Amino acid sequence: MVNLKRYKQIVGNEILDSLSQKAEKLSGKHILHINSTYIEGGITEILNTTIPLFNELGLKMGWRVIHGSRDFFITSKKFHDALEGVKKINFSENKRNLYYETNKKFSTYTHIDHDLVVTHDAQPLALIDFYEKKQPWIWRCHADLSSAEPDVWNYMKGFLEKYDHMVVSHKSYMRNDLGISQGVIPPAIDPLSIKNVSVTEKTIHRYLTKYGISTEKPLVSQLARFNKLKDQTGLIRVFNKVRKKVDCQLVLLGFLALDNVEGQKTFEKVEKLAAKSKYKEDIKPILVNSDILVNCLQRASAVTVLKSFKEGFGLVVAESLYKGTPVVASDVGGIPLQVIDGVTGFLHKPNDLNGFCDSILKLLKDKKLREKLGKNGQEHVKKNFLITRLISDWLDLYTKYLA
Repeated sequence: MVNLKRYKQIVGNEILDSLSQKAEKLSGKHILHINSTYIEGGITEILNTTIPLFNELGLKMGWRVIHGSRDFFITSKKFHDALEGVKKINFSENKRNLYYETNKKFSTYTHIDHDLVVTHDAQPLALIDFYEKKQPWIWRCHADLSSAEPDVWNYMKGFLEKYDHMVVSHKSYMRNDLGISQGVIPPAIDPLSIKNVSVTEKTIHRYLTKYGISTEKPLVSQLARFNKLKDQTGLIRVFNKVRKKVDCQLVLLGFLALDNVEGQKTFEKVEKLAAKSKYKEDIKPILVNSDILVNCLQRASAVTVLKSFKEGFGLVVAESLYKGTPVVASDVGGIPLQVIDGVTGFLHKPNDLNGFCDSILKLLKDKKLREKLGKNGQEHVKKNFLITRLISDWLDLYTKYLA
C-alpha cells in the first residue's frame, strides 16, 4: 500500500513536511483526474501512485477512465500522434464525430461536481463541452506539441481554449498560439514501485534465467513498447556493429499498447530482423508486460538504450539512471532533461547509428566510466525526478487555482 512515511528513507523529513504544509491549504478539496486507461503506460503508473498519496495528504482526489469503442481509441491515438507531429492523418468528419460523440456519451454517466478537473491527453479533452463549467479545468498534455499537425491542433485547440491551464513535460512543448496559461511539470518515477524498488541478485538471476537471458555476457537493453517510433530495428543494426567488437547481448523488452494497432506488426519485424542477424543468438526480443522484469533488466544491464525518433519524456530513462545504469539515448523530447551528455550517459541524433555504436562500446569497455556515469545519473534522478517532487509541483498548481 502506498504510504508517505515509506518515502522518508529516500527523500528525508524536510521534503515530506513541506508536502504536508502545502497540502493543508487544500484540505478537503475535491479533484478529479480523467485519462484513457488504468492498466498500462506512464500516466497510469503516475496516477496509481500519486492519487493515494494526495488523499493521504488530505485532498479528496478521484480518478476516472473514459469509456469508448475500439474505433474511438484507435482514432484518438491517431489524434495524439498527429499532435506529436508523427504522421499526418485523414482528419475526416467521421473521425471528428466519433471522437466528439464518445466524449458526449461519457459525460452522460460521469457527474462532475468537483473543485477542479484534470484531463490527460487527447482522449477526454472534449469533455469540457458537455458541462456547465463551475471549476478550473487543467489539461495535462504528455505529448510533444512543438510540431503538431495544424488541422488536428486547431481542432483540439477549440476545446483547449475553454480550459484554464495546460501542463506539459518540457518548456519547448508550450505553444505561442494558445490563449490560456501554460506551465511545465516533468514526470517522475516512484522509487518504491515494483519497477524501481531494490531487488536481490538472486531475484535478478531468477528472472533473467526465466526469459533465457545469459548472466555471463554484458547486457545491452532497451525497454519500450513496440512501435516504429522506438526504432527497435535501428537498434538491432547498431548492436550488429557493437557485437563485432564486444561479445555481448541485446534484449528488447516491450509490450503492446491497447491503442497501438501497429505494435504487433512492429514486433514481428523486429523478430524477423533479429533472426537474420549473424548474432541472432545474442538478440532477444521479449514481448511481455512485467514490472519486475523491467527492474531486473535495468539493474543487470551494463547500458540501457532508448533509440526513439519521438519521445514525450521517456520515464524509462529516469528508471535506469535511478538504478545506477548509464543510458545512451536519442537527443529528442524530454530525454535531454534526464541524460546529460557525458555526465549521466550519452546523447545522439536518432539516425546516428555510428554514434550510438561508439557510445555503447565506450561504456561496455570501461567499467569505471559506467560506474561514474551511473552514480551521476542516480543523484540526478533523486534530485529532480522522484514522485515527491511531482506531488509538490502539482500542489503548487492546485493552490494557484483553489487556495
